[in-house]
Amino acid sequence: MPCPIETPLLGDLAMLGLCACLFVLGRLCERTGSRHGGTNTSAGAEPGKAARPSRRQLGAYTLHEAIGKGAMGEVYRAWHAPLQRWCALKLLPAGASERELLRFEKEVQLTARLNHPNTISVYDYGRASDGTAYYAMELLEGISLQQLVDRHGAQSPGRVIQILLQMCAALSEAHDAGLIHRDIKPDNVVLCGQRGLRDVAKVLDFGLVKQLADPSDTDQTSNVLVGTPLYLSPEAITAPESVGAASDVYGLGAVAYFLLTGTPVFNGRNVIEVCSHHLHSTPERPSRVAGHAIASDLEHVVLDCLEKDPLDRPASAAELGQRLARCVDAGTWSDTDAERWWQNPASFVPTSPTALTVSRLRALSNFVEDERACA
Repeated sequence: MPCPIETPLLGDLAMLGLCACLFVLGRLCERTGSRHGGTNTSAGAEPGKAARPSRRQLGAYTLHEAIGKGAMGEVYRAWHAPLQRWCALKLLPAGASERELLRFEKEVQLTARLNHPNTISVYDYGRASDGTAYYAMELLEGISLQQLVDRHGAQSPGRVIQILLQMCAALSEAHDAGLIHRDIKPDNVVLCGQRGLRDVAKVLDFGLVKQLADPSDTDQTSNVLVGTPLYLSPEAITAPESVGAASDVYGLGAVAYFLLTGTPVFNGRNVIEVCSHHLHSTPERPSRVAGHAIASDLEHVVLDCLEKDPLDRPASAAELGQRLARCVDAGTWSDTDAERWWQNPASFVPTSPTALTVSRLRALSNFVEDERACA
């Protein structure tokens, strides 16, 4: 579709209109531009505080408060009595269709195949006596990337790189296993503390995962918009049945853009307008949107991820991680920085000012030259 957005072809509009309608019908649980649309299994603002238990019991699990909703069901904070531990319990209500049950089972089975430390862990799967299907996951005490930016604004390049490296590692394992996430967005990544470290990124909600090796894996993909519009790749709009790992790379770029600037790559008044931008518009440079210098190497990596043609993006999540690791700001966000930020975000000052100053001076030089060129 080579036409510019100012004069889109009628076919483009018709296709986008169909996609929008099918998107609304097929994903009622997803809100356009939603800030709380993913299966966020974080415990919320008061980690460790026990909620008033409900009376509902599912086998060995006692359900407490609801903590999220994803593509396939609601998630509750739950207590597992035999193991004496909290978990996140995702439920598919009784009365769900056979197709919905098969998709739910597929979600847990595919997620359970992944064991990377930056992918959420699955503990258990079962059916209750009333027919409710459920599976248990680790309960994450932290905040989503959406909440991070909503509460604290755009993040430093060093921290963004550190988060993205973890996301790349998690998705690299999934892609090597033939699985495509298809819904990479800030709501589906939680920062938490684990194993004595802060800022551990966990990729969540594989409810829309696609299995490349399975030719029968076409449910909800043929001519249907799958994913969240603000973070959709162009091919996920025009040919959702054929998306591959490059679509997740686009999502990683869109999340990086959001973390660096505090705003999505494209905004719009409705789904059609947002999708049109993904198809036809060139993203503004992150430094121009943020209003301050961002090192040119990082800026180029992010914009490469957002290329319209999948072949022009980094070839894989692993390659993207390698390019990020070579950026001048890589390594400027330390474990000590993360620990101190979590203790008091409002008064945080980086502990490595020298490294940050050098990278900022380099970035500022590039930023000024670019601005002169655009003047």
